[in-house]
Parts: sequence; C-alpha cells; structure tokens
Amino acid sequence: MDMTRLIAATLALALSTTALAAQDETPEAVTAWLESPETPIDAATVALDDFVWIARSVVVFADSPNDPAFASQMELLAERSDELAMRDVVVIFDTAPQDPSPLRTRLRPRGFMMTLIGKDDQVKLRKPRPYDVRELSRSIDKMPMRQREIAERRGATGD
Repeated sequence: MDMTRLIAATLALALSTTALAAQDETPEAVTAWLESPETPIDAATVALDDFVWIARSVVVFADSPNDPAFASQMELLAERSDELAMRDVVVIFDTAPQDPSPLRTRLRPRGFMMTLIGKDDQVKLRKPRPYDVRELSRSIDKMPMRQREIAERRGATGD
C-alpha cells in the first residue's frame, strides 16, 4: 500500500472513530475493535446490531476451541489481518454451543462454520470449512458497498 492510501485509510478510520465517539452509546465491542482491529472478539460480548453500517463481520463458529477447523480458520485470518482491517472486517468467534450467543441463535451453525455478514447486517457467505483470506477478500471486493468504498478512496487520493 502506498503512503497516500495509507494516510487516506488512517484518516477514514480516525473519522469513523470520531463519529462513533460523538455518539453517547458506542457499543463496547465496537470500541474494542476500533482500538485493536486485528484482535478477534468473543461473540458473547457482541449484540446482533453492534456493527451494522460500521464493519463487515466474519463470524467463526465451532463446538470447541480445540476444533482443528476452528484453529485453522483463526490462523488463516490472523495471517492476513491487515487485509481484513483494510476492508473494515471484524472477526468474531463463538466456540460455546452450550451457552448460545445471539449470533449463534440467529445463524444456527452445526459444528464449524464461517459466516460473512455485510455492513447491512445481511449474510453474504457461509462456509462449512476454513476459507482463505484471499478468497474472502475477493468476495468482499465484489460487494456493491465495497465497490463504492474503493471508488471513494480513489477519488480522495486522486488515483
């Protein structure tokens, strides 16, 4: 990423942080994500609408944190967390089927599942096996909202 794009991305994040801070009730999960976008968030701390119009959510479900598919998916996401952050992606995980989170209740996974939820709170993708970040990024980049974001960033940087 060249310096101009990095500055534009940093400015966009700063503006969104400022806008959220201006609101009286910024959800704790959103605050945690803004402070550390590469750190996955436990679904037990997330309300269904916390990230609507703020971020895309990649929700990773498993019946146990020891599930090999879960470990593989989280590793894949961590390896390229910068690419996810550039696309406003928050990673949320749920490995506690015995204590269902609102996301687990809504999405009803069976065992391992990776789900992409758009900024509009609609499910965009479900995968029963670990999914590569490159392919996930391609899916995100095809979304109309992401296309507008890319065009706006190009306009802001003069590309």
